[in-house]
Amino acid sequence: MTIVHTVQSTAIRVAVKGDLDLKTADPLREALDKLTDRYRDKNLVLDLSEVDFVDSSGLGVILGRYRRLAPQSRTISLCGVRPSVKAVFELAGIDSIINVTDYVRGRSETAAPQ
Repeated sequence: MTIVHTVQSTAIRVAVKGDLDLKTADPLREALDKLTDRYRDKNLVLDLSEVDFVDSSGLGVILGRYRRLAPQSRTISLCGVRPSVKAVFELAGIDSIINVTDYVRGRSETAAPQ
């Protein structure tokens, strides 16, 4: 898994490449926590346009960051979500609490921080 971040005016944009599973959950959690601790006034946007698979561990990381940011009036958004990954988010009900933007062939949609 590869993680690349950029800091924008209102958000930290984190592009993830690879699967979000048991093997990658802890490193991703640690990286996201460090970034959100460092940039305390920014929302979090996860670009998942290069993620093909998410298991329960990956879902846990995303939900954990949501629970961590919400009390601070900060948001997490997911952009570039591929259909197979979106189906997992829908089954888990994540799309009802977190803004999810679909993958567009050739590029990732920009999710506007809430």
